[in-house]
Amino acid sequence: MLEIINISKTFLPGTVNERKALDNVSFRMEDGEFITIIGSNGAGKSTLLSAIAGSFPTDRGKVILDGEDISSMPEYKRSRSIGRLFQDPLSGTAPGLTIEENMALVYLQGKKTANSFSRIGKEEREMFRERLRPLDLGLEDRLEQPVGLLSGGQRQALTLLLATLYPPKLLMLDEHTAALDPGSAERIMTLTKDIVRENRISCLMVTHNMRQALDAGSRTLIMNAGKIVADISGDERAGMDVGKLTDLFRNAAGSEYANDRMILSS
Repeated sequence: MLEIINISKTFLPGTVNERKALDNVSFRMEDGEFITIIGSNGAGKSTLLSAIAGSFPTDRGKVILDGEDISSMPEYKRSRSIGRLFQDPLSGTAPGLTIEENMALVYLQGKKTANSFSRIGKEEREMFRERLRPLDLGLEDRLEQPVGLLSGGQRQALTLLLATLYPPKLLMLDEHTAALDPGSAERIMTLTKDIVRENRISCLMVTHNMRQALDAGSRTLIMNAGKIVADISGDERAGMDVGKLTDLFRNAAGSEYANDRMILSS
């Protein structure tokens, strides 16, 4: 369970460039819940994920994960319980290392009995192949290939796998399909939904794609000017289509909507 209580963040306070990025944000997320987040550019979506991840200290408020107040916990410690994917497929993997070496780093880091002298053997390699096979990209036969030679879709699929090799308490996806071609984006979304469902991972996903926001998960938040201005779930969301969500978003974003890069896919 994730609980966000009155989180606020202002960047460059007291200067001409002062910007309130988060304004008293609060919401509660149940175990295994999949929430999508939409909003105009600068609405605070990515900033909210960064605040939860501990990328910067907030001005006030609390982040509680599984009953533990992690508000003062450094980012590297939160990362043990929180997985995160970014828009750039180049993030999240070491391009100069092979697929096997990237997987080994994550595997050994999460294995409590591992030490600095641990090595990957035949059993672990076979396990890596088994985990790669459902991606349906042929990566299970290319363990020795440097990750830097993979396509954007292949790297993002691998990053998703690495982030969930040990299922985290919370998975945060920051427009993780936006930089991909339509075919790769669809594949990654299918993988995302399958992995989240099979492992019952709590998931927060930022997207600019209206159709994606409705197709994934069971709840959608709309953000504007650093606030959550709409929380849609249940029968209201079940009966909502892209047109209705667009109207709701337009009312929330106001004049900002005209300059937004929201993708109104049907």
